Amino acid sequence: MMAPGVARGLYSALLYLLSPLIWWRVWREHALTNKRAERLALIADAADGPPTIWLHAASVGEVLAARPLIEALAERHADHHLVVTTMTATGAERVRALFPAERYALTHYFLPLDFPGAARRFIARLRPRLAIIVETELWPNLLATCERQHVPVVVANARLSDKAFQGYRKVAPLLRGALGAVSWLAAKSSADLERFTALGLAREHGEVVGSIKFDLPINAELRDEGERLHTQWGSRFVWVAGSTHEGEDEQVLAAHARLRRTHPQALLVLVPRHPQRFSAVAELCEARGERLARRSQGETPSAETSVLLGDTMGELMRFYAAADAAFVGGSLVPIGGHNLLEPAALGVPVLTGPHLENFQDIAETLREAQALCEVDAAEALGEALATLADDPDQRRRLGAAGEAVVAANRGALEKTLQGIAARLLTRSNA
Repeated sequence: MMAPGVARGLYSALLYLLSPLIWWRVWREHALTNKRAERLALIADAADGPPTIWLHAASVGEVLAARPLIEALAERHADHHLVVTTMTATGAERVRALFPAERYALTHYFLPLDFPGAARRFIARLRPRLAIIVETELWPNLLATCERQHVPVVVANARLSDKAFQGYRKVAPLLRGALGAVSWLAAKSSADLERFTALGLAREHGEVVGSIKFDLPINAELRDEGERLHTQWGSRFVWVAGSTHEGEDEQVLAAHARLRRTHPQALLVLVPRHPQRFSAVAELCEARGERLARRSQGETPSAETSVLLGDTMGELMRFYAAADAAFVGGSLVPIGGHNLLEPAALGVPVLTGPHLENFQDIAETLREAQALCEVDAAEALGEALATLADDPDQRRRLGAAGEAVVAANRGALEKTLQGIAARLLTRSNA
């Protein structure tokens, strides 16, 4: 079997060969608030500042999942400087929106590309006391540099779908080397941990703690805002289709047309996953004959409005709080699903398509509690919505069951924080 070092050398050579294509992709994935030079780890040197905790959350989904962890780290380790990195511009925007500078002593950078020199420069300038990777993104050269510089690496909320596992098996020597740098992996489930150990994680470095996604911050202010929005939109059935993808919006609109045959006043709040698709989805709605209001333009749905396009960032939870039912996207197309717990935590009935590869454990937990309504296509989604619109008691039962599941599974955040504190202490005493 190929040695991990040899595999990483071949991987680095391939990165250099593909560097023009990689840089073109990075040139497009840009935020005006960040310099492109950050992709090569040209960042400020942290030598004179407080010790640093570095947390990486690839994109919007990981940032949202990590939100309670970041908030807790900022509170419990205020003597450290917290640096958060993302790969995507939308992830960067979420960090800025959720953690404003006036409230959080937090710095955001783009993660450098995984070239050996950039990885060495990033760790040398950042000098992290601890590295925390959220979910799965394991960059071989960055992790190898952490290992050489004796930086403990924690993988928080670690998950690995069976599909991803099968893909990673094809580059097993490379992953074995990357996982060899991990000090502690806090897995969402025993199945996730088994997959990581099969790829090379030392069993004693892994622990099942559950998903920190169950530790969603839900407060009275959010619920009040949802109630205010629903009142503003009128006494009609409101459903949200959140985090939808290309090829899925058409199915959602077909389901809405089916629902409106029996409930003509029903309102759909459609929230595409990616902001670059907002305009295209608006055009799609208008082409389908929907009476459209756009949130980004400050338009309030009237009695004649059939679709409110949620073309803003950071409002999905607010929309879920205002809903009578919620469909979670990425599931009627083969994306793997998105966070089913967001509407469930608010006591909103959850509907989903069949593609749930990224959330199998959470889906199974909701399924066992009879807190999940699963459909396979647009027609079935429309029929399920019509049934829920006619049956407030069923909506209350589904919503209460989902909320109870979230409440019963909280606690992974505290276990993760304890594991992080232990590794920080070990590092401080080294």
